[in-house]
Amino acid sequence: MEKTAKGFIPVMLMPFQNDGLIDYPALTRLTEMYIEAGAAGLFANCLSSEMFELSTEERLQSIRHVVEVAGGAVPVVATGTFAGALSEQADFVKKVHEAGTEAVIVITGLLAEEKDSDAVFNERIFQLLDQTPGIPLGFYECPVPYKRVLSPEQLGQFVGTGRVTYHKDTCLDIDQVRAKIAAAEGHKFGLYDAYMGHAVESLRAGAAGLSCIQGNFFPELIVWLCNNYDNPQLASEVVRVQEFFIQNMGVMHDVYPTIAKYSLKQRGMEISTFTRRKVGDFSSTIRRGVETLCGDYSTLSRSLELA
Repeated sequence: MEKTAKGFIPVMLMPFQNDGLIDYPALTRLTEMYIEAGAAGLFANCLSSEMFELSTEERLQSIRHVVEVAGGAVPVVATGTFAGALSEQADFVKKVHEAGTEAVIVITGLLAEEKDSDAVFNERIFQLLDQTPGIPLGFYECPVPYKRVLSPEQLGQFVGTGRVTYHKDTCLDIDQVRAKIAAAEGHKFGLYDAYMGHAVESLRAGAAGLSCIQGNFFPELIVWLCNNYDNPQLASEVVRVQEFFIQNMGVMHDVYPTIAKYSLKQRGMEISTFTRRKVGDFSSTIRRGVETLCGDYSTLSRSLELA
């Protein structure tokens, strides 16, 4: 995903039927919703998709489904590394790429143990590149099984190979984000920030866009921010939108992704709140909180003429 116009890359939810099977008609509706909201691409088979709770075949089948529904309207990236020997991970990377993805995402916490040095991690990345010739890769600093954050120097080295085109950043440090963007300057590459706390600063620093869980509540608002973050005529509105996300960050993270599915139901989407991940009790207090959130969004969206 080349660094051009700013874009929103949603970390896709995985809808399930109430019996726990993947709900493919709902996955179609979700894919179409993201695209209609203005997403610049799609990140399938990610943590929000409950990727660790899916079987190997479910991962591939759901990726193929998203690619088919997208129909080339936007590019799709998807996770391709899971536990196992490096050769096994490389084989799955190939399968994910064959499913029609633009780039295959590497989970940084699955290429080396938490105790391993950066040198060990770097060596395994280069081995993976050697074993997956010609396939564009990306990184996701996923918090599971542990968060391994890349340094600007590491990212610049990997991007310099011409094989790494995408990075979902979760460092939560705007100075590090700026340094990573600078380290990858001049390459076909995009950094997408996951942290809404400094979203506007990140976009102004040169991030290619945003890839955040908040887009699973209000994708249109993330798209609006990507389109207007540097519009002087909308400066006060940009501040309001940024503050809306900051103030409601706790609500949106509570028992996620259940709460995101419930939020979409509140907005009229036909989707079950069933999740395979054990995320805690969706209590009446949490339910009331997201209902209030949806009401506040409706007020905000009307003022921005999104509704």
